[in-house]
Amino acid sequence: MQKVGLQQNLTQTTKLSPTQIQVIRMLELPSIELSQRINEELQENPALEEGRDETDVLANDDMGDEEGYMPDDGYDDGRQRDPLQNEDFNYEQYISDDETPSYMLHQQYSPADEDRREVPIIGGSSLIEELKAQIYLTKMTKPQRHIAKWVLGNIDDDGYLRRTTEQLVDDLMFQEQITITDEEMEDIVRQIKQFDPPGIASANLQECLLKQLEVKYEEHPSEAIELAQRILTDHFDAFSKHHFDKIIQRTGCSEELFQAAVQEIVHLNQKPANAFTGSVYETQRETIIPDFSIEERDEELFVVLNTGDIPELHVSREYSDMLTEYSQLPKTAETKQATQFIRQKLDAARWFIDAIKQRNETLMKTMTAILKAQYDFFLDGEETSLKPMVLQDIADRTGYDVSTISRVSNSKYVQTRFGIYPLKYFFSEGMTNSEGDEISTREIKKILQEHIDAEDKRNPLTDEQLAAVLGENGYPIARRTIAKYRDMMGIPVARMRKTR
Repeated sequence: MQKVGLQQNLTQTTKLSPTQIQVIRMLELPSIELSQRINEELQENPALEEGRDETDVLANDDMGDEEGYMPDDGYDDGRQRDPLQNEDFNYEQYISDDETPSYMLHQQYSPADEDRREVPIIGGSSLIEELKAQIYLTKMTKPQRHIAKWVLGNIDDDGYLRRTTEQLVDDLMFQEQITITDEEMEDIVRQIKQFDPPGIASANLQECLLKQLEVKYEEHPSEAIELAQRILTDHFDAFSKHHFDKIIQRTGCSEELFQAAVQEIVHLNQKPANAFTGSVYETQRETIIPDFSIEERDEELFVVLNTGDIPELHVSREYSDMLTEYSQLPKTAETKQATQFIRQKLDAARWFIDAIKQRNETLMKTMTAILKAQYDFFLDGEETSLKPMVLQDIADRTGYDVSTISRVSNSKYVQTRFGIYPLKYFFSEGMTNSEGDEISTREIKKILQEHIDAEDKRNPLTDEQLAAVLGENGYPIARRTIAKYRDMMGIPVARMRKTR
């Protein structure tokens, strides 16, 4: 007979508090969208009010005594903590999918005590916005459109979607609390890959180039394009290594046709996001309001978080008093339901306010760490003053997780005396030159570009020659590394740069 008994198992689960969930979402939120998000919350939650509360409702003892209310945890006492610190919380209890907002990618702020600083720049219209508009040309359902917009936020600056289906599914669950299958995610990504410009959201260069050739062949079929497709499909590795003779031998094509196919390939766009500006899409003037300003006072630089359009918020005194009154009434079904509703609104208001505070602290600590790491650049504005720096460096300085630093630096801008820069500009890998000084890869690429621009186009420099030239100037770089940087910069090999 099978024995029946009780067994106790101890398991550890990771849960996020409401405030932490809010902070995660707000870290990537642009100022315009944050302002809109606040307005939405003000309209949806009557327990949240705009302006300063002189009575300091957040410290109200009546609220602290009520079951379910989160008392002040001392957030403003100067402790540094990651927004992803774990606390137990049932997400389903308070937040539904309908309350999940969709966010855009540009963040902008201006100081509350100063006039807004609008710095006009010339640039293309937002690629992400154009891609979002194309979502509505598909047959996606409303939930699919929401997920598709989230997927677009994972496309990098070059226009690639380098995350795997499994990673996207996991991140969607973690960030948006939405569960879908790998197959459902693959279907959404597949539809996004049909968007313009051709090659957008590709996983790698091979897929990107093949998509562009597919579009070209549909519009103007030719033998050269067909061969180019065969080359990239069956002989991509050999083509990347410039084993052209082998490819000609394996395909059995003529040298003339091969050269025509190569020309089709070299004129493709290796960075599909770059195709968004130019003749296909009209460029427009857009205004960037930086998230931060670097200001000087008493010969010292410091960070200012620009928050001009972000209002002060407080919890409604009326709703707080109402909760106290209902708590003293006889416990009927109606009073319990009303008490629960009021308590949830008060909790949501408090969590929302605390999330904004944590968000601002996280932004300030991150930008201050970047300022300290790149202090020389903020003094002189010289690109050569930039030091090698990766996300982990700032994570180590702040105590935050790398993913938190990534969210903060994504699509954020800082205004300096020398112009406006995206925070991503300050991150790059590095190497040591012949004098033992650490220099960023950005400086190496700049020097590499200068030598290529100055070369004799009738006899362009090979990767070996470029490596030798840089080595003579104190930058010992292997030919393989030169080739990698050149590819990253979208510069073809020497034989492709040759002109008669």
